[in-house]
Amino acid sequence: MTENTLNDDTTTDWADEDDTLSTGDLALADRAALRRVAGLSTELEDVTEVEYRQLRLERVVLVGVWTEGTVQDSDASMAELKLLAETAGSEVLDALVQRRDKPDPATYIGSGKVHELRDVVISSGADTVICDGELSPGQLRQLEEKLKVKVVDRTALILDIFAQHASSREGKAQVELAQLQYMMPRLRGWGESLSRQGGGAGGSGGGVGTRGPGETKLETDRRRIRARIAKLRREIDAMGTTRETKRGRRHAGDVPSVAIAGYTNAGKSSLLNALTGAGVLVENALFATLDPTTRRSETPEGLPYTLTDTVGFVRHLPHQLVEAFRSTLEEVAEADLLVHVVDGSDGMPEKQVKAVREVIAEINGKRGDADRMPAELLVVNKTDALGDLTFARLRHLFPGAAFVSAHSGEGIPELREQISKLIPRPEVTVEALVPYARGEIVARIHREGEVLSEKHTEEGTELSARVHPTLAALLEQYTVGSPA
Repeated sequence: MTENTLNDDTTTDWADEDDTLSTGDLALADRAALRRVAGLSTELEDVTEVEYRQLRLERVVLVGVWTEGTVQDSDASMAELKLLAETAGSEVLDALVQRRDKPDPATYIGSGKVHELRDVVISSGADTVICDGELSPGQLRQLEEKLKVKVVDRTALILDIFAQHASSREGKAQVELAQLQYMMPRLRGWGESLSRQGGGAGGSGGGVGTRGPGETKLETDRRRIRARIAKLRREIDAMGTTRETKRGRRHAGDVPSVAIAGYTNAGKSSLLNALTGAGVLVENALFATLDPTTRRSETPEGLPYTLTDTVGFVRHLPHQLVEAFRSTLEEVAEADLLVHVVDGSDGMPEKQVKAVREVIAEINGKRGDADRMPAELLVVNKTDALGDLTFARLRHLFPGAAFVSAHSGEGIPELREQISKLIPRPEVTVEALVPYARGEIVARIHREGEVLSEKHTEEGTELSARVHPTLAALLEQYTVGSPA
């Protein structure tokens, strides 16, 4: 009896613990459900056994071409490529950078550097080379032929990370579309893959039913990819319509919208959690969250607004992703206020700011509204990790920015105040006498407007308030002095 009681109590404790987990905690636990644990290898020394298997991280060598900027710019770009590779699940062994006016059109780094890179690959035992740039199909083919290992460019690496982290139906469809658009011009056949499915003309070939012009396997693959791209575009357009309907419903209620945007891993999701308690996934990794999350919040005066966490940006974000995630990224362009989050602990935060603004300008350009930019509030995050000298430099670099720590909560109340000042305010002032029978209208004024004064009389509630035009039109019949 005692044992059963103990088991029941234990089960109850676990259930209570599960109830306290947020959506982000559950997502993080699910992401870590299958992982490698370093330092616990039991690899056999004798590799002659038939059933010998070895599970290890993909071992990569990084390659970059430095065409412009300073040495610090080049080092920062390679450091970011290293983080991208590690996020994708790779072990970085070595890195090479070559100074050139422009990448070599044949091999990206030039024939001499290819031989040097081949020696590094052999000596380090790498099985993949990752290039810090987008390779043409010809460059990709030449490098793989000469290096005898898999070659991946920066675009394919970012697409791979997106594929790992996409969780919603819309996110998976957007990533698949971007991958297919990237893959389409890079399809190539190997060996028999290029042979015709049907034999040639005349008596030669496979006999009856196989004669004719035939079709190569490559052509079949391209046709299937084109059909899949068309289907994905239709699905994403339908999802985009749904998203636009939800956005239109919020606009119809005249609720201001605030979009949180910024460089990947700048702390956007952490900031959303700190402002609204949303409980979304937070992880110290690049592109940890891809699906936008919208939560309702209020200013200190009680005015409602929505906060939307968006996908992170990065330098040279692949144009395939910008195109595929167009409906998601439009949350940024349609917002009334853009909260631009910057990682204060980064060595070159000004480069992050420039990259984010370039992507937003590209989004607006695709919408045919290049001049339309929402009001921007720059927020420097992770101040708890800054020294006094760095803090002073950032204050000089970003005058007028808000400095916060989403981790410790420092500066969050001040940030709420700044958001309250910058979001659009109700612009129509009304004096109305609302009958007590229409209490829902009074509640709506409190919810959507700014009440200046309120008095209860025998006829009803007498209010002076600032409201949006749609609500002002509804209150016309109750305006003080208007005919009943």
